[in-house]
Amino acid sequence: MIANNGRLKIAIQKRGRLTDDSLTLLRACGLEFEFRQESLYSPCRNFDLDILALRDDDIPEYVQDGVADLGIVGENIVREKRARVETLLALGFGQCRLMISVPQRSPIRTVQELRHKRMATTYPTTLKGFLRQHHLKAEVVELRGSVELAPTLDVADAICDIISTGTTARVNGLRPLHAVLESEAILIAHRRALTGGKKRSLIERLLIRISGSLQARGRRYMMMNAPLSAVPRLKRIIPSLKSPTVVPLAEEGMVALHSVVPEDVFWDVMERLKKAGASDIIVVPIETIIK
Repeated sequence: MIANNGRLKIAIQKRGRLTDDSLTLLRACGLEFEFRQESLYSPCRNFDLDILALRDDDIPEYVQDGVADLGIVGENIVREKRARVETLLALGFGQCRLMISVPQRSPIRTVQELRHKRMATTYPTTLKGFLRQHHLKAEVVELRGSVELAPTLDVADAICDIISTGTTARVNGLRPLHAVLESEAILIAHRRALTGGKKRSLIERLLIRISGSLQARGRRYMMMNAPLSAVPRLKRIIPSLKSPTVVPLAEEGMVALHSVVPEDVFWDVMERLKKAGASDIIVVPIETIIK
């Protein structure tokens, strides 16, 4: 049986906005598998790991109960479900906000003006906690979907729903009022799986791979040649993880410099390096950084 085969199990969203990024991350860790959305699980060929394809709302509970040892899911879902799990890593994708919004023509301008109003949401637990924290009494209308239509249908005066880009809210005549929660995809774990034994060992090995892949994200490996006399100037320009590696070349007075550069500043850095004396600049992608 899948449940008792002794392999590590990680649950990911079967179909949705986190699915592709979750699969990309796992494959970047060197895991080989065939993922089929219609299948409950996909076994890895080169690691003792089974990938479970679940509804995102179910992932926190499956991890909490030990059906899955690990899960990739939005922090917003974990908080809403109040799941008793351990958060291991923030994964840097699936960013969104749980936002209170009101109709464009609404006179409501502050959170305090929500007092005694009707608020529609698919996140009742999180919203009720927010209202308690702000000492507000409001009627929470729990819906299963299409929350953005609630004001138009006169079901609610405001909504509390997930926003990624805000396009859906604007199309439905809503304006943001207050962010309740900032969220992204996180890696969660069943608590007993971390206490020892084979599962803990597998989790530690997988964490090294995931952390290395995340460290490499948005970075490039840069190599260049330069006169030895230019090295002090170049070192001040290069935003390296640590001091750049400097290697003597066969040509006297010339060296090669190797460094890791953030992708978002690469072009600016490259132009400055060239002006400071660097030549033959080569940039290559990085798959993993292990610290």
